[in-house]
Amino acid sequence: MKKYLITGLLVWVPLGITFWVLNLTIGTMDQTLLLLPEQWRPDNVLPVHIPGLGIILTFLVVLTTGLLIRNVFGQRLWEYSEKAMLHVPFVGSIYKGVKQVSDTLLSGNGNSFRKVLLVRYPHPQAWSLAFQTSVPGEVTVRFDEEYVAVFIPTTPSPVNGFYFFVRKSDTVELDMTVDMALRTIVSMGVVSTPEPADASAHFLRQD
Repeated sequence: MKKYLITGLLVWVPLGITFWVLNLTIGTMDQTLLLLPEQWRPDNVLPVHIPGLGIILTFLVVLTTGLLIRNVFGQRLWEYSEKAMLHVPFVGSIYKGVKQVSDTLLSGNGNSFRKVLLVRYPHPQAWSLAFQTSVPGEVTVRFDEEYVAVFIPTTPSPVNGFYFFVRKSDTVELDMTVDMALRTIVSMGVVSTPEPADASAHFLRQD
């Protein structure tokens, strides 16, 4: 009886969570339909409710925004709007923090995570996955040795974590993509890459 129950859970738990996430995502995106005039909304035009139409509108809004911002006039207009938003008390602080995180995760201009590393955390006998980021110039001049800035994400939510400066000699660079490392962290190690047959892996096994 127990093995049948576990087998059933292994089938229904992933399906249930997947459908729940899809329903939440579609429901959230359908809220963009409220931007349309009431007489243009699909529920008032079509005889039946069709979930997911908000995805199309969201895609068009994001695409149109990208096209507008890519031209000179759009860039200048957005720069002025952004500067004005940053001067709004409280709102500016929230926007600035969120923008820095989104730029780090989504941009391809060098501000994203550079490498996947192993660092000793939370104690000298343990290793944790970390992402190498940029070291502020003010910090680099404070040390005689070479230090790197690392972000150590938490499991299973990689958007939270710890930011440290560690000696480069105390890190191990991995031949792993940032995307694969994020999937490994989110899945709590269930999804991982095959063991690399390189010197670094041999060093870790012997350490």
